[in-house]
Amino acid sequence: MKSIFEEHPMVTPQFFATPGYGDTMRERLHYEQAVRVGDVVHISGQGGWDDEIRFPEDLREEIVRAFDNVERTLALAGATWRDVVAVDSFHVPTRPDEIGDEHTAVMVEQFRERMGDRAPVWTEIGVAALGAVGMRVEIRVTAVVPESAGS
Repeated sequence: MKSIFEEHPMVTPQFFATPGYGDTMRERLHYEQAVRVGDVVHISGQGGWDDEIRFPEDLREEIVRAFDNVERTLALAGATWRDVVAVDSFHVPTRPDEIGDEHTAVMVEQFRERMGDRAPVWTEIGVAALGAVGMRVEIRVTAVVPESAGS
């Protein structure tokens, strides 16, 4: 019996590891940073880390760096922020009863700067902890890119 990928070569997934931290994550935690199937790109949650998985002390800088890491990872699969249709963001709240205005304000600022007039669907989720010590934000996106772009 053939797999769906053998029967439908257009849906064969292509996986991508962001150079630097993506190689480290694949080796340590056995996952990839992005997958493209046809014209759809999904990326793993991106934190505001550097290539050595270190986080800045400043929350704004961490969120901007997470957006930069999303951009780096999307580019591997032939996509940009302008191709993003859905965003899930995970935040360690700054207050017990809400995520906090600083998180939301920087997210919205970055959406406007990187996506222009088009807005994605977005779910902002407060969590008690994320995957690494000191991590306060993680951003996961889905993008749609014409098959001929970046393949």
